[in-house]
Amino acid sequence: MTRDRVGSDEFSLTHVFLAHMLGLRRVRATQAASALKQRNLINYHRRKIQILDVKRLEAASCSCYQIIKSVFERAQS
Repeated sequence: MTRDRVGSDEFSLTHVFLAHMLGLRRVRATQAASALKQRNLINYHRRKIQILDVKRLEAASCSCYQIIKSVFERAQS
């Protein structure tokens, strides 16, 4: 969703902020990011997150991503 809003495959985001947005403890956000990095879907280093494979990342997300994306797109038009 952040990629959709900033319009770039690369953006700055800390694990602390990501955890806050998702309502998680920082360690859980780090674990999730590590799992995505191991699957070569993202890369991250010192606040920089780079999406490596948008299609596979979308496929790995829950169905709520598509629902939220369509609602956001309708609101923008």
